[in-house]
Amino acid sequence: MGFFTSKINYIRNKIFSILPNAISSSSVSEAASEVTVEPHLCLNRFDPVELSELSKILASSKPSTCILDPIPTKLFKEAFPLVTAPILDIINLSLVNGYVPQDFKVAVIKPSLKKPSLDPDDPMNYRPISNLPFLSKVLEKIVAIQVCEHLNTNALFEEFQSGFREYHSTETALVRVTNDILMASDKNLVSVLVLLDLSAAFDTVDHNVLLERLEHVVGIKGTALGWFKSYLSDRFHFVNVNDKSSSYSRVTCGVPQGSVLGPILFTIYMLPIGKISRQHGINFHCYADDTQLYFSIYPDEPNQLGRLQACLEDIKNWMTLNFLLLNQDKTEVLIFGPEIQKKKLYSQSTDLNGITLISIKINQRYFINPRKSKAPWCYLRPEHVIQIPS
Repeated sequence: MGFFTSKINYIRNKIFSILPNAISSSSVSEAASEVTVEPHLCLNRFDPVELSELSKILASSKPSTCILDPIPTKLFKEAFPLVTAPILDIINLSLVNGYVPQDFKVAVIKPSLKKPSLDPDDPMNYRPISNLPFLSKVLEKIVAIQVCEHLNTNALFEEFQSGFREYHSTETALVRVTNDILMASDKNLVSVLVLLDLSAAFDTVDHNVLLERLEHVVGIKGTALGWFKSYLSDRFHFVNVNDKSSSYSRVTCGVPQGSVLGPILFTIYMLPIGKISRQHGINFHCYADDTQLYFSIYPDEPNQLGRLQACLEDIKNWMTLNFLLLNQDKTEVLIFGPEIQKKKLYSQSTDLNGITLISIKINQRYFINPRKSKAPWCYLRPEHVIQIPS
């Protein structure tokens, strides 16, 4: 547990050290606090659930069990008809009163290796995945359904955010970005793509900033906001490996990876990124904490790159103000386009076997095969991709 806690403390301290420079950018702070929801459209309370809805959610939930569960989840689901009344009362009392039981706010962390090829003996190669009691995940699902309904009804989801939304996935993000780049290439334009990488993004989310965003940006108020205040406060977690557990540690920031609400809350936290990108005329697409910035220019307009630089600077400042740290060592900048057009913009080309775009590999095997044989073949060859020289 000490390693993960020290890592977050290190990142937070690094953010605090560069915070004064970011504060000087007033345009960034304004983007983070804009009220977008009319008072009569706010979500002021969560509705209690009927037994039929609770039963449906329970039935559709995976029977996974963690050491915090008093009995195996499979057994609990089988015995649920015998304990429906008290379980329904626990859920609805939480929703109506805006209070999350303390036992629901303890997570056991199972370190997960980020990639199979990484050294399993290096703690830096692990991601902390939170396992929560089964009933707490059921409660989170009920809240998530009502929050997502509120966001969808009032068009509060970012249009170009494909993470954790119905009918959206990594595929929609990939298709959108790839299509825009290919269309630009057909017009002899050169496209510049920036793949932003954040350091432990989910784990550094500031609770006060998140609560302000819930209230002022997406209009969650009243006991609904009180529920989230209770959800985020007095949380604890501990690591369990090979049946050995660490001591408990208080959670002071972040949203739990592996929870139901964590990804949705992070998506809300990142909403202002869209406003900043649009202010600079830069295209973007997000999937959770993976953010792509891109735009297309004619090769004889290299001065247009200043627009991208200004956008990156504003996003970096915004992230600092919101206690997120841009990992510049892992952030990639790439250029796409016909070879002759790229050479006009850059005199030196570098071979690139492939780039990672939201876990999808773009390389010599990547192509878009049309469904109809008469349609033209559209593809992205590796020689059309180079890294911008640093």
